[in-house]
Amino acid sequence: MSVISPPASADAPVGPAFSPLYQQIKALMTKSLQHAEWRPGEAIPSEMELAARFKVSQGTVRKAIDELAAENLLVRRQGKGTFVATHAEEHVQFRFLRLMPDSGETGGMTRRLIDCRRQRAPAEVARALHLRASDPVIRVRRVLSFRGTPVVFDDIWLPSALFKGLTGERLAAYRGPLYGLFETEFGVRMIRAEEQIRAVAAQAASAELLALPLGAPLLSVERLSMTYGDKPVELRRGLYSTASHYYRNDLS
Repeated sequence: MSVISPPASADAPVGPAFSPLYQQIKALMTKSLQHAEWRPGEAIPSEMELAARFKVSQGTVRKAIDELAAENLLVRRQGKGTFVATHAEEHVQFRFLRLMPDSGETGGMTRRLIDCRRQRAPAEVARALHLRASDPVIRVRRVLSFRGTPVVFDDIWLPSALFKGLTGERLAAYRGPLYGLFETEFGVRMIRAEEQIRAVAAQAASAELLALPLGAPLLSVERLSMTYGDKPVELRRGLYSTASHYYRNDLS
């Protein structure tokens, strides 16, 4: 597949009218990822093969791959090649879980499913997920605990059309990261997310679930997760206990 530049026009504005060549290659490779030509965990063709396919230099392909790797869509493995990233990989899954224990320990997080049910989308959820108010959604509520202490209460909303067959039994039986389940079983890959964070006080329900006194301080994290093409596929409202944890973000 060749990359063809658009023809020049006398009426065109001054300056570049199209993206750099490596960005065009990146867009074509992203389409291949989106259409599952290369699946999570699989190796993509070599730089030489991709250069021949797109009729560009290896350097152009390498720059496109560098950007896709920086965005955690691809993973380079020394001596093995380049692979499609998967949420089963630790550095990818922890992109979306930013709550860290003060002790510095890792692991030890367990989940307790409260319920999983289908219902009509509330108006604000429908707006966030670009659905009609009458469209069905799946609502999942769960508690995450660290070393036996509840630290996160998640209220998750998903478009039902994308997650047919998702049940409480299936969620309870799955042992990997939730986004890994979405990726492998439903073909929905979370690419990026936007979050709104504010301080709130624990209400009766959240205080009980997180074993905290009424009015205890919590961190409210509302996350809208997107797949390819910035399509919203999950609205997650989390309440985080920060008595022995902190919310970490890396800025660059």
